[in-house]
Amino acid sequence: MPALNQLYRQYQDRVAFYIVYIQEAHPIDAWQLDDNVEDEVLVTSTKTLDERVNVAGVCMTKLGIELPALIDGPDDAVERAYTGWPDRLYVIDGRIAHKSAAGPFGFKPAEVEATLKRLTN
Repeated sequence: MPALNQLYRQYQDRVAFYIVYIQEAHPIDAWQLDDNVEDEVLVTSTKTLDERVNVAGVCMTKLGIELPALIDGPDDAVERAYTGWPDRLYVIDGRIAHKSAAGPFGFKPAEVEATLKRLTN
């Protein structure tokens, strides 16, 4: 997240940035990772929009995410439409200008930065 937060600070006056919070990747009532325990991001699967908004806030705070967030509904429509799980990075300029490979190995903020430089210069 530090690299994305830096891009956000660097480009926020020229580009709209959003984290789209989708379904919980590793809830404690399903498949849990040690990283979640270390980061103290211990949440359950959500069933309502209110629950998801609350869990998104916990994750944003615990992970130190500075970008504003949009929250996918409990029907996971955005996740299904954009194949957002596992994490993906998109740059949209009227069209999809960049779509990363699936995370965590596809999580490469430097590729996003290269696309932003090309689009904003």
